[in-house]
Amino acid sequence: MLEDLDLHSIADEQARELVRRLLNLLEDVRADLRAAQAEIQRLRNEINRLKGEQGQPTIKPNTPPPPPKDLSSERERRTPKVWSKGRKTDRIPIDREQVVQVDPGCLPPDAQFKGYEDVVVQDIVFRTDNVLFHKEKFYSPSQHQTYLASLPQGYNGQFGPGLKSLALVFYYGAQMSEPKVAELLRSVGVQISDGQVSNLLIKDQAAFHAEKAALYQAGLASSPWQHLDDTSTRVNGQNGYCHIVCNPLYTAYFTTTTKDRLTVIDVLTNYQPRRFVVNTEALGYVEASGLSAVRCRQLAQVPGDVIMDEARMQALLETHLPGLGPQQRKWILDATAVAAYHADVEFPVVRLLVCDDAPQFTLVTEELALCWVHEGRHYKKLLPSIPYHQALLEAFVQRFWLYYAQLLAYRKQPTPKEATRLAGEFETLFATVTGYQALDERIAKTRAKQRCLLMVLVHPEIPLHNNPAELGARARVRKRDVSFGPRTREGATAWDTFMTLAATATKLGVSFYHYIHDRVSGAYQMPALAALIPERAQDLTLGASWNTS
Repeated sequence: MLEDLDLHSIADEQARELVRRLLNLLEDVRADLRAAQAEIQRLRNEINRLKGEQGQPTIKPNTPPPPPKDLSSERERRTPKVWSKGRKTDRIPIDREQVVQVDPGCLPPDAQFKGYEDVVVQDIVFRTDNVLFHKEKFYSPSQHQTYLASLPQGYNGQFGPGLKSLALVFYYGAQMSEPKVAELLRSVGVQISDGQVSNLLIKDQAAFHAEKAALYQAGLASSPWQHLDDTSTRVNGQNGYCHIVCNPLYTAYFTTTTKDRLTVIDVLTNYQPRRFVVNTEALGYVEASGLSAVRCRQLAQVPGDVIMDEARMQALLETHLPGLGPQQRKWILDATAVAAYHADVEFPVVRLLVCDDAPQFTLVTEELALCWVHEGRHYKKLLPSIPYHQALLEAFVQRFWLYYAQLLAYRKQPTPKEATRLAGEFETLFATVTGYQALDERIAKTRAKQRCLLMVLVHPEIPLHNNPAELGARARVRKRDVSFGPRTREGATAWDTFMTLAATATKLGVSFYHYIHDRVSGAYQMPALAALIPERAQDLTLGASWNTS
């Protein structure tokens, strides 16, 4: 068969090129056939559904089916690490001590006391602590006023700080569902309704929302670069998006209805009022976007270098650029919003994003670093059916990850000489022509992203992947799988706030339970997470290449 031919055994170059073309054609035909078969079956199922019948049943075979295509690159990237079990007994705080005595009846007459053998046992007490407060009450006839004692700090309403804290930690930290939180509380004797549990998790959380805002601003200020990713979510059954912004010191969540470039800027400014400016930078962006020369000249007539709110910007567009189409308006608003963001002096401005190549992330920051793991995933998605093409793909993927390993080594010991060598090796690697058309097209696309993929050569402190943001997105997906999604905008805000606090507390090594209890009880003895972030940032080199440039 054609696919079994060995191209290396064909001496004639023209014949070898003809076979290459035929193999690529066969690969394309098979890919089209797979897609057509899937589409035909989908249409058959839809026709049957419209007739009131059922689609094709899913019948599991007796033998296990082949595993689905694995898009993970963990096996290629992973380097073995030496593992050793650490001693944890010394780190366990002792709450109480108890002497266990030997039954005297079991001891022989000559038994001598030799001291104690210590055994540490960890346990937890989970029970109700219902309190009946007798509040003193006085009345002054002369003042015609009643004086009533206040409840202790942290006690207000029907439930105490311990129960409120546990409910928040179970729901947001342990990612339990709301019904399961209610079920667990009732199982230990708490008299609480589903509505009361919902209110504990969502209502009256202004103090925590303020902590999230302060934490986020401190996180943005701690480093000139940030990770960014998004994932789908639902609010009251409506599709939306959750944006994840993070660096090694914090993770922040934001639920939005869209994920365009203006929304990304909203997220990076923590929903500060939108601002726009027409300046040289903005005019350059719109010209590069494809706005006509006539429209560019009209835009240049708008008052320049003046920060404007959205209402004024829209009014000026109606005056100076009447009849704008939706795409032209989007180009102008995006460009002027980006220019205003770069000129902001009131809020920390991100100078570099580590992300994937989604179009809404481009232009937002001065520099962009693309995720190598995400890029490698494109090669995993290639599904060659011809053995010769499979061998070509496997060989190139091995070279891809070997080069990735060299970039990892460069991050540890960066030098200008090594940066130059790696840049040259990138051009050599991604100039490869294999003859497998789909692979060659994918290689060319990777080469076109050279500047963003090699940003690490300029800023060695940035990571080569966007895994921290993707792990943050995965946490939101798990929460969505368990609890489906909030029903109100207030609920979505609560999800964002407490998932931010939980993820950031973990990164900073702070107990999420103790932190929440400290705040709910009103003690405020633990430092704010926003105060810990700049302290920890001093011990890291998150912006070393910017500080020295």
